[in-house]
Amino acid sequence: MAISDLNLVRVFIAIYEAGSVSAAARRLNITQPSVSYSLGRLRDLLNDELFTRTREGMAPTFNASQLYTAFSSALNDIERAIVATRDFIPEQSSRCFRLALSDLGEHYLLPLLVRELQQVAPEINLEVVQLDSARVGDWLSTGTVDAVVGNLQFIGGLARKRTLFSETYSCILSASHPRIGMKLSLDEYVAEKHVVVDPHSGHHLVEDVLTEMGLTRRTAIRVPHFTNPIGVIASTDFLLTLPTRVARAVAEDGRVRILPLPLPIPNFDVNLYWQSRADDTTAQHWFCEVIARALSAA
Repeated sequence: MAISDLNLVRVFIAIYEAGSVSAAARRLNITQPSVSYSLGRLRDLLNDELFTRTREGMAPTFNASQLYTAFSSALNDIERAIVATRDFIPEQSSRCFRLALSDLGEHYLLPLLVRELQQVAPEINLEVVQLDSARVGDWLSTGTVDAVVGNLQFIGGLARKRTLFSETYSCILSASHPRIGMKLSLDEYVAEKHVVVDPHSGHHLVEDVLTEMGLTRRTAIRVPHFTNPIGVIASTDFLLTLPTRVARAVAEDGRVRILPLPLPIPNFDVNLYWQSRADDTTAQHWFCEVIARALSAA
């Protein structure tokens, strides 16, 4: 393959890492037909299908998997040399960064980050990806996302971690709840009906502590995310346990009130995770510093 076909290598790597033609187009900031055209040229040049379409996305052939290792290593070396000759200037850049956040992160932390970005680099673009704890390790290692913010037990690989702040849980309930006063006892907590968030979202500390105590909450509604049921709490007698910072923000409009949990729940850390990539070290380092500055004081 000739040197003039370097962009084809970039397209190949983008499809391999992103898993689809459309996602590769977004990453490269080019049109989907352009990616499809480049893939066609690659298939002709290499005499291999390279990717087959499946329900999960574009699955690489055996040859494509072998080529990816060689291509990504070579491209990293080339782009490392390019990066060394130029500076990343945030104030002038229109680069798009990709950040993985939970639904609560979008609700509470994203406005803080956007405000900071608007102040220091107004032309920067931000793409938020819904956090999937089972996939973030792969996302970081392949460059699918530039950073992740959340409370994750294990990522693995070469991911690095920086603690942004420590958090705990509180309980919110209707401001006119008919049975609970200004203090919530353990008996009351267990007896009331709860909106419970799926523990696969990463928030399972409360369930773990209750199990250790031999207790079980009465589940009225089970939901996948925190943000959807917040409005339900104001109009029912249900309880919702959620991170304290978010609980305080939700309680500001007066429809719900916040009470401490009558459980010995340990604090947990909200962390920033990233994995340095040779082709983008300066820009990624800047982005992580902006995240840390904007969210550490959250």
